[in-house]
Amino acid sequence: MRELSIFIDESGDFGPYEPHAPFYVLSLVFHDQSEDIGGHLDRIHDALLDRGLAADHAIHTGPLIRREKDYTWMGMADRRSLFRVLVEFVRHCTITHRSFVFSKRDHRDSDALVTAMSRALGAFVRDNHAFFAGWDRIVVYYDNGQKEITNVVNSVFNALLTSAEVRKVSPADYSLFQAADLCCTLALLETKIGAGGLSSSERDFFSTDKYGAERSLRRGYLRTMERKRFSGGPSPR
Repeated sequence: MRELSIFIDESGDFGPYEPHAPFYVLSLVFHDQSEDIGGHLDRIHDALLDRGLAADHAIHTGPLIRREKDYTWMGMADRRSLFRVLVEFVRHCTITHRSFVFSKRDHRDSDALVTAMSRALGAFVRDNHAFFAGWDRIVVYYDNGQKEITNVVNSVFNALLTSAEVRKVSPADYSLFQAADLCCTLALLETKIGAGGLSSSERDFFSTDKYGAERSLRRGYLRTMERKRFSGGPSPR
């Protein structure tokens, strides 16, 4: 059987618009299960152990950048190094991604935002229906972190793809879910660069002796994401 895995993560909340958090991001990572990524997973696990973390630790890029939660004890060099481990995982794996960014200012309330997400995700699936229809099975993974996204994912994929099955996932169980987290973070950062709004912690994290944060992000990370962007393609059959 040809099986496609789709890992979904989000960044943002459904509360009212606030200047410090004006965007909501939804990211999807696609992986053909016939493509072996075991060696790449081993490198992530080894990198975690080398940095004093559990082999099954789930890397959360937002807290990593801001030095929060599991990363309060880690210095800048170690946090940057761990971030690059996840970027290299995405760079070398046979995966693609697609991110959707929504401005909360453009939607009057959470219901309007949910509607916009449903329409965007539905349009994406319909526009690429020939690709998705070619798989024997499609398994969509989400951690049920926000009920609104759970409802959107279930309604869109179950309505448009008869071969789709939606499952709850634990971030620690799948590094590809952590790849979706990375895609969310970088899509948000790219949007914030365009809006002139990187935070001080983001500027500190991505600035180098040679480049400012914006140029460093574009050269070191955003180009990688663009090369891995889902662009449709023929059916796998």
